[in-house]
Amino acid sequence: MPTGKPLKIVYCTPALYMAGGVERVLTLKANYFAEHFGYDITIILTEGKGKPLFYPLSESIKVVNLDIGFEELWTCSFLKKIFIYLRKQRLFRKKLSEELMRIRPDITVSLLRREINFINDIKDGSRKIGEMHINRENYRNFNTEDASIIKRIFAKLWSYSLLSHLRRLEKLVVLTEKDREAWTELDNVVTIPDPLPFVPLSVSMLTEKRVVAVARYSHEKGIDLLLQAWAKAEKLMADWRLDVFGDGDRSAYECMVEELKIDSSRCQLHGLTNDVEREYVNSSLFVLSSRFEGFGMVITEAMACGLPVVAFDCPWGPRSIIANGVDGLLVENGNVELLASAMARLMGDEHLRRSMAEAGVRNVQRFGLDSIAGRWKSLFERL
Repeated sequence: MPTGKPLKIVYCTPALYMAGGVERVLTLKANYFAEHFGYDITIILTEGKGKPLFYPLSESIKVVNLDIGFEELWTCSFLKKIFIYLRKQRLFRKKLSEELMRIRPDITVSLLRREINFINDIKDGSRKIGEMHINRENYRNFNTEDASIIKRIFAKLWSYSLLSHLRRLEKLVVLTEKDREAWTELDNVVTIPDPLPFVPLSVSMLTEKRVVAVARYSHEKGIDLLLQAWAKAEKLMADWRLDVFGDGDRSAYECMVEELKIDSSRCQLHGLTNDVEREYVNSSLFVLSSRFEGFGMVITEAMACGLPVVAFDCPWGPRSIIANGVDGLLVENGNVELLASAMARLMGDEHLRRSMAEAGVRNVQRFGLDSIAGRWKSLFERL
């Protein structure tokens, strides 16, 4: 890179119109890199043409939408999906190649979606980095146990192909040390966790008898497991309540509240909140019931806001953040009884809540944005 010129970076990701964790982290980092390091940043999308960005971007960041429309695949049968995918993938490769040849970035960062299949072959002169936001075990899970033989063969071939593409990257960045260790076939894997997305203006006084969860209403986030645990815990702590905030269809979970005979006056399932910090600060315990996590940024948010945390020890995020017994409690993944017991233990012990909360506020500082951005800066400039 010529002296004096800002580092030119391109990110490739499907969309930025949704309120997802990947979208939030990418926006957060891109803004910081542009505003603090002066990097010249372009984000290339394939979906959501004409839709507003959910998280605000710095005015200096350029957004290019190739308008490929892979979301059409969501409603197709498996076989039909293959033909549509191949057609759209050819178009995507052509358009992305043209853009990268036009921009000539120093570094291209793939968020490991469909471009990973050809990104290394584009001769634009940039160094290619992969950025993974989910653990290896659950990345592109094809659920092959109950699948047809065609789908199982396809999944096996795809996995073999993926490894060959990842091996050619300059670096593959994962979120936890445990996941770095999982990629035994690769020698280019480094760990950089997600940054804490905000610095809270205040912390919880831990006086509200309220448990809070922040998660998308989807299978992997385990809201069904949380409700099963709450049905047990609420009987032990009659003056506490649970509030869940998140995106997605919550109708099935509302039915569960009735089926489990949970006191609906003390258990509310809400949609997205525009002020998650306020919800943390007005609570006294955070719970994460995910079946798996890439990282678990909501844990760091809650800890920064002064909350002790109870979480399933799921692959692989929570254990990389929580010091079990110090700033939170980890319980066996999927064990509803233990989750209920851990919640009840903290709800019933104010001294323990306060000591864990204080430890959490200290310990979570290692995920501060300045620190994490500095690690990315070192990686970029080494390349």
